[in-house]
Amino acid sequence: MSQYIFPSQTELTICFAHSAYQLAATFERRQTGIKHFQVWTRDETYQRIGAADVLLVSGFWHNELLGQTSNLKFIQSIGAGYDQFPLDDLRRRGIRLANASGVNRNAVSEHALAHILAFARHIHTGRDNQQRRYWRGMISDLAQREDELGGKTILIIGLGGIGSRVAKLAKAFDMRILAIKRNPATAQGPADEIHTPDKISTLLPQADFVVLTCPLTPETENLIDEQAFALMKNSAYLINMARGRCVNEPAMLAALQNGSIAGAGIDHFWDEPLPENSPFWEMENVLITPHTGGETRMYEENLMDILLENLNRLWRVEAELYNQVV
Repeated sequence: MSQYIFPSQTELTICFAHSAYQLAATFERRQTGIKHFQVWTRDETYQRIGAADVLLVSGFWHNELLGQTSNLKFIQSIGAGYDQFPLDDLRRRGIRLANASGVNRNAVSEHALAHILAFARHIHTGRDNQQRRYWRGMISDLAQREDELGGKTILIIGLGGIGSRVAKLAKAFDMRILAIKRNPATAQGPADEIHTPDKISTLLPQADFVVLTCPLTPETENLIDEQAFALMKNSAYLINMARGRCVNEPAMLAALQNGSIAGAGIDHFWDEPLPENSPFWEMENVLITPHTGGETRMYEENLMDILLENLNRLWRVEAELYNQVV
């Protein structure tokens, strides 16, 4: 248990590890007086982690870092995901871990609605036409026209903080809201119906938009597979704001190519960056964003709020951290 003794504010050193986020500069503005530094590459993280008591990290994490962490007491994940961390090893070493769930609640929910609106209002094809200097004429075929969201059905898979706000935003557009949550009794947000995951096969055929805002777990990996696509309307859109591996990519590619679904808005793929030879790049019915759904000008400030809350809990020797994982 001695591993859990947490350094005082004057003794603490924080390492911020990210290739782009201005974490140290944002923390400096809080004027805490706590020693800190930022590393910008994986190699630099490996070289300097030994000086840190607290590490803020996400994509730079690799398990070999544990061999360099004689002082490390707490990891604050920069994102909501934590599947990259070796939880059992952290427990054995007495290293606490919390994620940043909620840090991008507003950003990701708004990003999901942006994808939905883009498909409904043909913003993506409009931009394509703009680049070609093509003024599209009026369309007689109703199925090819822009659409309205009122009365459309959205199925939200994962009614946590992000999913609940997607429901709130969708309700403002007069959409019918179906949702899936492991424990419906804990649900928040204005969903018209909330179901357990075992009901997904009865819900998919009803949805005009299927929005994934669930975590990646053994239960959600490949959740949207060939069978799921077969159940969806051929006029429906998949919007994936969750981890890429919640969707079976070969099955999604086939569904998009053969018209089983109308399109997909994807913020996270199996492999990132998405390889240049990926067929998804060339698909007109796909909207790709480079895992930026949660990235806004407020991200660093929101993250510092979570970090300082957890530091204060550790100094008060509280048993539970905010968003505690280990």
